[in-house]
Amino acid sequence: MKKLIYIVMVLSMAACSSGSVDNPQTDEEILAKISEYKKEMADLNSKINELEEQLTVKASDNGIPVKVQQLKYEIFKHFIEVNGTVEAVNEAYISPEINGQVQEIYVKEGQYVEKGTLLLKINSSITRSSINEVETSLDLARTVFNKQKELWDKNIGSEMDYLQAKNNVEALESRLETLQSQLDMAEIKAPISGIVDEVHVKEGELAIPGMQVIELVNLTNLYVNADVSEAYITSIHAGEEVVLDFPSYPDISMDVPVYRTGNIINEANRTFKVQLKVTNRDNMIKPNVIARIRINDYTLDEALLVPSIIIKKDMQGAYLYVVNNEDESARKVYVESGRSYKDQTVITSGLNAGDRVIVEGYNQVSNGSKIRVQG
Repeated sequence: MKKLIYIVMVLSMAACSSGSVDNPQTDEEILAKISEYKKEMADLNSKINELEEQLTVKASDNGIPVKVQQLKYEIFKHFIEVNGTVEAVNEAYISPEINGQVQEIYVKEGQYVEKGTLLLKINSSITRSSINEVETSLDLARTVFNKQKELWDKNIGSEMDYLQAKNNVEALESRLETLQSQLDMAEIKAPISGIVDEVHVKEGELAIPGMQVIELVNLTNLYVNADVSEAYITSIHAGEEVVLDFPSYPDISMDVPVYRTGNIINEANRTFKVQLKVTNRDNMIKPNVIARIRINDYTLDEALLVPSIIIKKDMQGAYLYVVNNEDESARKVYVESGRSYKDQTVITSGLNAGDRVIVEGYNQVSNGSKIRVQG
């Protein structure tokens, strides 16, 4: 606003002394006038900047307000962060072992069932008819065999008749056993205890082997699988604790041990598998949600930590500002830094425990600036 007022004044004075720029003039006169105004504007801007600097100096006579952090030795932990996915330890995609029409479905989606519960039944009328026929034939075959055995025991009749009768019984018994197994296959039972998550067929539809008819899941125990860069293969071992949380469940965070690590490096992305096994409290966590795993790969028991944002750089290196205790001024200190995690950086040299580092107002100070510590 100050600059605008000065410029308007200059233009007004110029207009009064030499006439308006709207008056007919030659191109040379117009260009000369523009050059003259630009020079006057540059001079005015320079004077305005000088006045603003004077105001800043006067405003800082009482010291630039800053906030500080007194350094002390702390534990520093660096973490690798990777994303993983959740998988149910016990999950079953159930399909029939025989062809047939779905006769009856005994469960519904969302229902909890125990292991061995009958889920659905496939039409087995043909198998039952076959069983009845074989049972009738088997009764006759056993009668014939018993007669032949009595004769054979009395050394009456031929050995061939006896063996044929015996073989006929055994063949029919084997056939009956096979049909009975097929009949059992017509009744699909739950292989695990869990929740019926989805039923993919309806009564009357045809079901065939390999076709998924019911999805059953137990949410009690879960796997969390993640792919980690091979660069960290020596930093992660089974049994070491990691921090596990879930973006979809901000209130859930837990420390869990690594269940196992993979033994093969994926050639496509140069990663290896890390797997966790967790107990799912209240069955809240669902399969396939995104998990976040933080793996501690580096720990320093005694570290001087500063906010990463306050570290600046110039031609001589990295620096920050500390409080000069002698005259309460800002002192520029060059430092060497180590690892950083999130918004904290380890200072390896240049600072000592007890130093007061300027963490707010650091952009307003320079070396030797008078400061006023607040808070």
